Amino acid sequence: MRVAIVTESYPPDVNGVAHCAWQTARHLARRGHEPLVVAPAPPPGSRRPDPAGPAPVVHVPSLPLPGYPQVRVAVPSRRLAAALTAHGTELVHLASPFVLGVRGMTAAARLGLPAVAVYQTDLAGYARTYLGAGEAAAWRRIRAVHAAADRTLAPSSAAAAELGAHGVPRVHLWPRGVDTARFDPGHRDPALRRELAPGGELLVGYVGRLAPEKHIALLAEACALPGVRLVVVGDGPSEPALRTALPGAVFLGRRTGDDLARIYASLDAFVHTGPFETFCQTVQEAQASGVPVVAPASGGPLDLVDHGRTGLLVPPHDAGAVRDAVQTLRDRPELRLRLADAGRTAVAGRTWEAVGDRLVTHYAQVREARECLTV
Repeated sequence: MRVAIVTESYPPDVNGVAHCAWQTARHLARRGHEPLVVAPAPPPGSRRPDPAGPAPVVHVPSLPLPGYPQVRVAVPSRRLAAALTAHGTELVHLASPFVLGVRGMTAAARLGLPAVAVYQTDLAGYARTYLGAGEAAAWRRIRAVHAAADRTLAPSSAAAAELGAHGVPRVHLWPRGVDTARFDPGHRDPALRRELAPGGELLVGYVGRLAPEKHIALLAEACALPGVRLVVVGDGPSEPALRTALPGAVFLGRRTGDDLARIYASLDAFVHTGPFETFCQTVQEAQASGVPVVAPASGGPLDLVDHGRTGLLVPPHDAGAVRDAVQTLRDRPELRLRLADAGRTAVAGRTWEAVGDRLVTHYAQVREARECLTV
């Protein structure tokens, strides 16, 4: 099957939408399909290689994301339709469509191709956070784009329910995979732990973009606990304010690949604070690394964390609850071990291979439904 994967953002080692798109391309190629990736162009002069493996990549014009220049976002381009035609595309996969994806949806309709739209970004939540308004307009846009697709794939039960509540039809569940070879407890590094927590403190980590919608300042009370050392991995526009709000925290900047895996595995606990996650990939990566997790009882983490068994859920926006959860993990090493073991067991079957095969099944069902309509 020839599948064109159209992603709004780049690069995949920074942006979750792009990461999922490239993982999908690699899996399709391994299974004998013929993927094409259409993605925003990297910054001028960039030497970053495209990580799609054997899949060809077509770059379209892009701009830096305001406040986060490492991420490039696509602008509408006529190259898209030409790329689909030249590839002989049989199905269009739209990763978090909003700008370039709309052009992709239009091109798919004109060429008579089925389209699968993957919902990954809570744009309505971002509008509420950054603008204080525009949530209704964002949902109108989301509904219009996804209603034109043959099928919308939601990454979590919460996201699927929200899409349905806002009138998006034909919604199905498709979660995200995790690299269980890269993210593994075996990468725990005693030397790194001594460097980050020289007093033997409980090493608590956050990994992700440092941006307002992540609400990382909710870690302030946990950061102040005796015997706790907070490590923040990532960069973004909120970093200066967070350095003030989280005195004593260690800021490691953006880390990727094996370096990131080593940091994850060296933590004693992982905390995520963002309430707008449609999935929350970093929770899965921490669980795969054998680290107990704390996450808000909102959005994607509701599918990933079974409270008290595979992690701890706390009310969103509640700094005191985050502090109490971290304190509990500090004081109960047996609980940390039990949550870590159960969390790792829970993600064992969520490999990209397993998730990719589920995606191919969605593709086949969409194509079969199209063929039935034309008979």
